[in-house]
Amino acid sequence: MRARDLGIVIGTLPAGPNNAITDVDGVSVGHTTLIEGDGPLQVGRGPVRTGVTVVVPNPGSMWKQPLFAGSHRLNGNGELTGLEWVRESGTLTSPIAITNTHSLGVVRDALVSAEIGDRGSNTVYWSLPVVGETWDGTLNDINGMHVKPQHVFEAFESASTGPVAEGNVGGGTGMICHDFKGGIGTSSRVLAPEAGGYTVGVLVQSNYGVRERLSIAGVPVGREIPVEEIPAPEEPSISEAGSIIIVAATDAPLLPHQCEALAQRAGLGVARMGGAGGHSSGDLFIAFAVGNRGLIGYKEDDPELTTSIRMLANRHLTPLFEAVIEATEEAITNALVAAETMVGRDGATAHALPHDRLVEVMAKYRPVGG
Repeated sequence: MRARDLGIVIGTLPAGPNNAITDVDGVSVGHTTLIEGDGPLQVGRGPVRTGVTVVVPNPGSMWKQPLFAGSHRLNGNGELTGLEWVRESGTLTSPIAITNTHSLGVVRDALVSAEIGDRGSNTVYWSLPVVGETWDGTLNDINGMHVKPQHVFEAFESASTGPVAEGNVGGGTGMICHDFKGGIGTSSRVLAPEAGGYTVGVLVQSNYGVRERLSIAGVPVGREIPVEEIPAPEEPSISEAGSIIIVAATDAPLLPHQCEALAQRAGLGVARMGGAGGHSSGDLFIAFAVGNRGLIGYKEDDPELTTSIRMLANRHLTPLFEAVIEATEEAITNALVAAETMVGRDGATAHALPHDRLVEVMAKYRPVGG
């Protein structure tokens, strides 16, 4: 179930065929979901409500085709590894993985191992992979370190360029958003031909926000469905501490500074949903562009001294900004709509956003589908 299945359309730009980040040429997504056990927390044994999600930017080889990229920090109480190299080089040189806070290290190391396997163990090469995290400790035995390297490899094996599973999957398995069950969500937008016809896709791991500020397509859903009606799984002071990771992709020929600008605008989609980038929230965004695939000069055996690239004129960036804002807003909404009620450790319960009430509230303020 997704927002559009309920008649909720966000923005004015059309979505791509999958309405997902995989609408950007060559981009694939895979998940490994870990759900085990019930009852009281026993560190190391569970209950387990976690996983890992991978975004693979290039078809075929994951590592040997650098892409121009940029990042943005809305608030920095979080981690997205490898960003210093993204900022320094202006390129993304690895897949992107997302998991829980305390499993970030093992996922990062697994990506290094995957690169070694892809390049060959006899090849000496540095690796600075990009891995993001949000905290799922309300529902999950986060200190139990249940995400293992094989789970990262399994996510790669499952990666597909088709529709993307959302909600309680992958890295989003144990996540909470605006005091409802959250998780993974995705969406895309396609620009008009006169704006280049480019595609912008967004994938989020949403784990932020308080109920009263939740807004969907401008409708104050959180005020209409308060915690007195659908209880929150944690105290308000804790829910303010949540985070969101956003991965944006486009087939437009953007340079690094333009990718950075695109990543920054994703934060406006969070704001439209009611996110405030709270002091203890980790809100980290990365954007990459596949419009200059085939960059040369990154291998020692490249003989060329210079390389030719394309660049979208700066005056034509605004439609891309509008696209990433809409796609981010819908991706978060899709995460909320797709997620199902989950009971985690010690009986903590993250309730799903009820579809019937959501449709009722949306119709109160605007025609459904309007």
